[in-house]
Amino acid sequence: MKRLVRSATYRLDLDDIERYVARRDPLAAAKLVDHIDDQFAHLADPEFPRRAGKVKDTFELVVNKNYIVIFIESDTDIVALNVVHAKRRYP
Repeated sequence: MKRLVRSATYRLDLDDIERYVARRDPLAAAKLVDHIDDQFAHLADPEFPRRAGKVKDTFELVVNKNYIVIFIESDTDIVALNVVHAKRRYP
């Protein structure tokens, strides 16, 4: 099984999302962040859906209609790089 790694930028993105949503609903913010991270944890299963990323050698996990986890994958690790809002233009 591959090791799941949460980068510092991924963690900062989750913190930013939680702060933003918490201005309206702190409970919903905590649930959303937990849901995003739970979905990332499912990537340990090679059958869990993922798609090629917009940046070469990256992949995307569509968490819901609003958030996408950007990650890279090696033979041993899956590294979450960022969480972006689906409407955000990136890279």
